Amino acid sequence: MPVVKFITARGDEHLVNVDVNASVMEAARNNDVPGIDGDCGGCAACGTCHVHIDAAWIEKTGHASDGGESDMLEFVEGADEYSRLACQISITEELDGLIVRLPLAQH
Repeated sequence: MPVVKFITARGDEHLVNVDVNASVMEAARNNDVPGIDGDCGGCAACGTCHVHIDAAWIEKTGHASDGGESDMLEFVEGADEYSRLACQISITEELDGLIVRLPLAQH
């Protein structure tokens, strides 16, 4: 079972075991990781699951997809080249050890 490390804006770390094919958003919400709201439930319609993928992992997760995800990221505060919507990242065995940084707040 892959493990994802969530790091809050304050530097608190949360290690979470994640089922393959679950989204990063689901992993955070199911394990009470603070900082990911996921108000739309995972359909890339709200931006409240915005995260920053650690630079060492961005090639494995990929950058934000064109269309809905990249459009939504235009409206979130603090988006950068490592920004993704956590609902759009599906966990695979290859992502074991993934490091995800949470923004200060979700808007």
